[in-house]
Amino acid sequence: MNTETTRVLSAMRPNGRLHLGHYLGVLQNWQQIQYQYKCFFMLADVHGIINNYQASQQLSETMNEMVIDWLAAGVDPSQATIFIQSRVPEHFELASLLGVITPLGWLERVPSYKDALDELEHTDGNTYGLLGSPLLQSADILLYNSHYVITGEEQAANIELTREIARRFNHLFGREDGFEEKASASIKKLGIKKAALYAKLLIKYQQEGDDEALATARYLLQDALNLSHGDRERLFAFLENKGKVFLQEPHILTGNSTRIIGTDGTQMSIARNNTINIREKPEMVSSKIRGMITDPARIKRSDRGTPSSCPVWSLHQIYSTQEVSNWVEMGCLSAGIGCLDCKQPLIDAINLQQHELIEKAKPYQEDSTLVKRILSDGCGRAREIASTNLKSIKHAMNIDY
Repeated sequence: MNTETTRVLSAMRPNGRLHLGHYLGVLQNWQQIQYQYKCFFMLADVHGIINNYQASQQLSETMNEMVIDWLAAGVDPSQATIFIQSRVPEHFELASLLGVITPLGWLERVPSYKDALDELEHTDGNTYGLLGSPLLQSADILLYNSHYVITGEEQAANIELTREIARRFNHLFGREDGFEEKASASIKKLGIKKAALYAKLLIKYQQEGDDEALATARYLLQDALNLSHGDRERLFAFLENKGKVFLQEPHILTGNSTRIIGTDGTQMSIARNNTINIREKPEMVSSKIRGMITDPARIKRSDRGTPSSCPVWSLHQIYSTQEVSNWVEMGCLSAGIGCLDCKQPLIDAINLQQHELIEKAKPYQEDSTLVKRILSDGCGRAREIASTNLKSIKHAMNIDY
């Protein structure tokens, strides 16, 4: 697969200030893959409202700060498309169209919906938006023919739902009139030698189930520069004995997964209020780290500790040099240093990183028009692609009259 044309989508809900978990677990991955794929990074504002519609009053400010954090972390708007979900109305039109073919039971079985119901028991939070949120998420992904989605494993069921919806849509609407005749015409465009090879591989896969033949045929089509996008998609479908693929089935793209411990010893999370935010002031970083719980066995300064039982140690493994880590480990095991001694080099390392992020964010804080222009350009690019794809989808459904 040509990585330059491979589309990757990832999104964040603007539910609060981003923290070190976002930076190390997500943004550093974004910064790397934006040079490898055609990336779309979305501010999922409507998804954020679905989960907490009472927080919409702070939405504009939260999204502005979020984009600044992205830019400070190295997300490059000249490499990736940064856009706002609600500024591309095609998302919601596609969600409505997909709702026509999506069985209700598919949405009710999604784990995230069932978990939310348990949390919202005896409240008015069980809304249509909550039930339809996975369908809207599917529309977000399918609208850009995304090959990959960067997300956590907790979203695996939602991505599988997206794949099922795409598969169902292609099955229902993927057959063009005269599909076989059009496929034959597309094969001729390969040229005599490649057409003969394609026909041979087609037989080996469809009659013998030869997966290697399928992979070779796919590569052959991908490498055929004289084929239009429509011809290529038609021959992919013909190869697998399916109709034309209008909606791409996405896969999860996993990166370096870094689990960041928060100030209370559990995973860093906005909901747990245990975060160290991106661009946190030095004094706040110091206060939060100094207040972190440590090895519960070290009650007195003279007690020997076990680094693996200490949440602070997990942060040292991310931020500290090998020399500092060795000093901390030996000092803890021997009771040669106290817990506050252990925390100071960690505070210094985090503040050094924060200083770099603060400096990179300054131009966007000092000139608010920079962020607005980036978003305006990104939303325009996203909408152009979304509009084109939606027209093809509506054409497949015969509602383009």
